[in-house]
Amino acid sequence: MTSVLDLAPVVPVVVLEDAADAVPLARALVAGGLPAIEVTLRTDAALDAIAAIAREVPDAVVGAGTVLTPEHVGAAVAAGARFLVSPGWTDRLLEAMRASGLPFLPGVSTTSEVVALLERGITEMKFFPAEAAGGTAYLTSLAAPLPRARFCPTGGIDAAAAPRYLALPNVGCVGGTWMLPADALRAKDWDRVEALAREAAVLRG
Repeated sequence: MTSVLDLAPVVPVVVLEDAADAVPLARALVAGGLPAIEVTLRTDAALDAIAAIAREVPDAVVGAGTVLTPEHVGAAVAAGARFLVSPGWTDRLLEAMRASGLPFLPGVSTTSEVVALLERGITEMKFFPAEAAGGTAYLTSLAAPLPRARFCPTGGIDAAAAPRYLALPNVGCVGGTWMLPADALRAKDWDRVEALAREAAVLRG
């Protein structure tokens, strides 16, 4: 599979309370040009949502987010996830993600964590929580001493901030939720989600 960082400039970070919404939501995001979809394992509906998208939306590349344990890894793989994202990492979690055979983005927020992953041969990472951890200034500072590291910054990024991240040489994509406003999800306004996804898909310019 193409690197997760290169599928689209923005990866929607989806929290679903009802798995029945998964397929129409995924179809709207894909139609808007955002095929990589991270469904977070924060709700009871998450695994069913991943399975439904994997089964019914073939153009979507659905992944599991908020992966915290080896058990999460196994459940995500069984549901049909095609990539894994964690907010942080331990050696045990890293071993499970690597053993899954799926692309994965372990979370980092410090230089030492980045160096530790590079030491283990991992060059693609999630930078989280992006805005709280130093934002574009921090990532700019990492580019020269750690040129092999590439990031998907997530956390506090909106449509206004995203282009600043995407302009950095060490950023492949960003994660965000702004194309998934709560009122649109409540109303099941998939046309609005598609329109916002379409705007996000061209943010790199």
